[in-house]
Amino acid sequence: MILGLERLPNRIGEGGLFAFSGMDGPTNTASRFVATWGERLPDLLFHTLRRRRLSITLPADFSVSYVTGDVCSWVGAAGALTLAYTHWHTLAGEACEGCGITLGFAEETAGDAADSGVEAAPGLMLTRDSQAGDWVVLARQERSFAVSFGSSREEAVARAQAGLAVSIEETVAERVAPCLRLPLLQDPSLDRLLQKCASVMKVNTLAAEAGMKQHWSTPDRVPHKDMWLWDTVYHSLAMNVLDPELSCQCLFTMLEAQQEDGMIPHQISASGWRSKITQPPILAWGIWENFRHLGKPEALAYALPYLERYLEWSLRHRDVNGNGLLEWDIAGDVMCRSGESGMDNSSRFDKAVKVDAVDFNVFMARDMHYLSEICRELGQEEKAAVWADRAEKLSQLIQAHLWSETDQFYYDLEPEGGLSPVKAVSGFLPLLLDDLPEQHTEGLVRMLKDPLHFLTACPVPSIAVSQPEWSTDMWRGPTWINMNVLIILGLRKQGRREEAVWLKQKTIDLVQKYYLKYGVVFEYYDSTDRVDPVDCDRKGPRRKPYDIRAKIDSIRDYHWTAALTAFLLLEED
Repeated sequence: MILGLERLPNRIGEGGLFAFSGMDGPTNTASRFVATWGERLPDLLFHTLRRRRLSITLPADFSVSYVTGDVCSWVGAAGALTLAYTHWHTLAGEACEGCGITLGFAEETAGDAADSGVEAAPGLMLTRDSQAGDWVVLARQERSFAVSFGSSREEAVARAQAGLAVSIEETVAERVAPCLRLPLLQDPSLDRLLQKCASVMKVNTLAAEAGMKQHWSTPDRVPHKDMWLWDTVYHSLAMNVLDPELSCQCLFTMLEAQQEDGMIPHQISASGWRSKITQPPILAWGIWENFRHLGKPEALAYALPYLERYLEWSLRHRDVNGNGLLEWDIAGDVMCRSGESGMDNSSRFDKAVKVDAVDFNVFMARDMHYLSEICRELGQEEKAAVWADRAEKLSQLIQAHLWSETDQFYYDLEPEGGLSPVKAVSGFLPLLLDDLPEQHTEGLVRMLKDPLHFLTACPVPSIAVSQPEWSTDMWRGPTWINMNVLIILGLRKQGRREEAVWLKQKTIDLVQKYYLKYGVVFEYYDSTDRVDPVDCDRKGPRRKPYDIRAKIDSIRDYHWTAALTAFLLLEED
């Protein structure tokens, strides 16, 4: 009997991630042996180069007992169907009486190999992708079964046969142990939400492989797969509670992607590919928060030179006009004008010009502040003073040039010298600064509570609803949990506890509402709550039926939504 299973999530939905976690052993990103739940539950879709479908038929009276990112159990009068990953390459299970299980390609094509999706021997079903050279097999023996990936038939079959011999109960106990160590929340519904978030964090954490020397995290195993800069920091905030040593490793993996000139790419693949742009500078904050949990000064000492080189690179390369304020890189892609900002398609960048960006400068001033704290903790007082002075001067420039007295709000500064007309969520980020004038705090709170602009059913919209370009498309209107968390932290910093508690509750309620409805946590949500996240646009209109290879929509089981929701659930107001 495994204690604590009643705490585990019991909601399941199409597109939810189901894969082996790097917290439990080696991973292999190149294999793409990662599953998501299908439209017809409990079918699983494996996202190998040619996708496979594990089709499972259950008696009508079955319901979900528990489901995480790597184990699942359905129960009914005929018994239980239980699934658990034993390794990155093998999913093992025990079937109930009358349970039908088959394996085949998700999309059939002309010229399929004769031994693909057929029973090659009693209890053995094979699929071979002749182009990729991989095999996925299903082995059955009485009520036990296993699905395995291999680079050859022999390897896949051997792994599947080994999977038939494992103890499913012991494997389940091992997989759920990290999540069940989390503090028990008094509200059972919120505790299940916490467990859901922790399981999403776990499945999106990978082990050392290829170019990654230690653990690392990804926004989502499907479709993104890679490691991203600011995502890694957001992931670490909750991982600091679950496993601070692992959180430190993930941050270090990001730092170690640094190039010789100090630049840190925004996207890094396990295969070694690196992007040519960066992303919001929040790594010093992440390292400092990890230190508060891990308590290892040697981790600060290791990170310090990486952080210094990175901030110096940004100061050298992202102030084109030389006025002391920084500008994001702007790209030619109309759907992603500023991937560097993280707000890819925000209407802030529709003019395709480099603006002195309020978010970039706040992030930079804040990371300079944390770099100063790191230096001070290490006894390097002279360096600490230099970075503190730089942070203060940049903050003064933000106050002097990016604040609108008329609107009582912060805007980007356009090249011609005027403030941008776009009211964006980035305008609230100066709440995070140490020297924010009280008058400015009052103005920002009024804007936050103004139904004509940012007070929506599910605040805070990424651009104000008063903007003509507002929509349900990514950064052009939806609510993002990372921005809400930053605003919550900023409100607390400025002594606005009541507003911080209000926004925290609204944020948790939003994630909870759609987790209960769809069994997943989403990348972003309609701020007006008129459109479910499954129907929100993403760089163009929503396309049905749901197929992440045909058109990516609001991503499901998105890591930073899970991690930051867990962060809010675990921390004190």
